[in-house]
Amino acid sequence: MTGFSRRRFVAAAAGASATLALPAIAYGQAAARVVVIGGGFGGATAARYLKKASPQLQVTLVEANRRFVTCPYSNLVLGGWRKMDSITFGYDKLAKSGVTVVHDTATAVDPQKKQVRLSGGRVLPYDRLIVSPGIDINWKGLPGYDETAAEAMPHAWKAGAQTILLRRQLEAMPDGGLFVMSAPANPFRCPPGPYERVSMIASYFKQAKPRSKILILDAKENFSKQGLFQDGWQKFYAGMIEWVPVGKDGKVVKVDAKAKTLETEFGQVHKAAVANVIPPQTAGAIARSAGLADASGWCPIDALTFESKLVKGIHVVGDATIAAPMPKSGFAANSQGKVAAAAAAAMLLGRPTPAPAMVNTCYSHVAKDYAISVAGVYRGTADKGLIEVPDSGGVSPRQWEDENRRLESVYADGWYTSITAEMFG
Repeated sequence: MTGFSRRRFVAAAAGASATLALPAIAYGQAAARVVVIGGGFGGATAARYLKKASPQLQVTLVEANRRFVTCPYSNLVLGGWRKMDSITFGYDKLAKSGVTVVHDTATAVDPQKKQVRLSGGRVLPYDRLIVSPGIDINWKGLPGYDETAAEAMPHAWKAGAQTILLRRQLEAMPDGGLFVMSAPANPFRCPPGPYERVSMIASYFKQAKPRSKILILDAKENFSKQGLFQDGWQKFYAGMIEWVPVGKDGKVVKVDAKAKTLETEFGQVHKAAVANVIPPQTAGAIARSAGLADASGWCPIDALTFESKLVKGIHVVGDATIAAPMPKSGFAANSQGKVAAAAAAAMLLGRPTPAPAMVNTCYSHVAKDYAISVAGVYRGTADKGLIEVPDSGGVSPRQWEDENRRLESVYADGWYTSITAEMFG
């Protein structure tokens, strides 16, 4: 499929997903109550689309933070291309649409009583529950790396304070210093993508610290859009970036935050001027405490409805899910939020759930006016789970001219503007 027809196909699928018909709740019925936990790409989308299903549907969004900082485009803050306020959004307009926004932390779910308990003591009853908890860091997953160590070797995998901390460390690093990234094994949240992050930091170094180097210690043997990234690195940052895969002793097995060192499987120790440790991850705490996660730490779901396979009456969307081949991306969470909203509304009426179709595009900036992408369209099936529609997407062609890469960066900016407006605008 050509780049143009691939983009047109994916755009059409995105439009179909965005206009997914949700069954209306008839007037005269008691208003059904849907609680949504988590106000990110999955949860905010689900709440907005549930309210679109029927104005009298009681939709409550529970989100601890009053401002949401997006992981997409947070790498551009690290590169100095954007400021934090440009990737930070409030919930005022979502509340004006009729969604009740409660800024508190969900601490417990009682599936039998159909209640959500909040840290402030409030109890929210529900008829259907949608959980979009994102990820938590697995603080036991990498020896030496804990919450204290993260203040010296930031992960910046939850956008916000950690993003600012890592940016300040990069600014303070002397020219000629070594930046070391520890990239995790699959699965992990992306964006923020490790390799886009490297590209953005390289662009900053090229301008401000040209003698500095970047070392990627990777727990994987390959990564998404690898050839495209490496082509871009050679084109713009030749000699600056070294990538070490797991097969060449790239897996980090221990860190020392005080010494700023990272140790690999075969005992090699790397000392960093600035270290970005991206540790193993797991589903958000509320999903695990509610019994929605299995032994893997992630949440198995029904591919047709995103209802939990472990606890009936609860849908799970976004990064916390086991939803391969869909990635753990913001765009995927947005698509899944729409599917869960449609399914929850249908179940409340006792109607058949719509056949889901979902889309994802992951754009990555490599240099100024130079971006790449991977896209796919997915559908849920009763027998095979989630599947990718054949020939529905793919990666940007490696042979494209610079003008195509410039257009990809324009499309990326357009995608970010439109998806954040859809959720928070």
